[in-house]
Amino acid sequence: QVQLVESGGGLVQPGGSLRLSCAASGSIFSIYSMGWYRQAPGKQRELVALINNLGDTNYADSVKGRFTITRDSVKNTVYLQMNSLKPEDTAAYYCHRRQSAVTYWGQGTQVTVSS
Repeated sequence: QVQLVESGGGLVQPGGSLRLSCAASGSIFSIYSMGWYRQAPGKQRELVALINNLGDTNYADSVKGRFTITRDSVKNTVYLQMNSLKPEDTAAYYCHRRQSAVTYWGQGTQVTVSS
């Protein structure tokens, strides 16, 4: 089993920044992908950004150039730096980890972008 603990959500004004963190613990494998999905009210959960053990990244088109995903392999933690936030970025953000064909999810952290 893998546990994912998220932090860093909150309320921010349009144009502002937030950084999300997700720490993995438990049965950690060295081959994985890890990152973030988000879900706004009434919408489907969607990919935000992923990074794998090789450092390859994948971003949703809507966040390219504004969000950056990084990882600390020693701490088994990924970070999502979110800049130039827009009201449409408002959603619950869920940490995601996939290893050995098993997917794990965090509990979610709320990001609200509003003036």
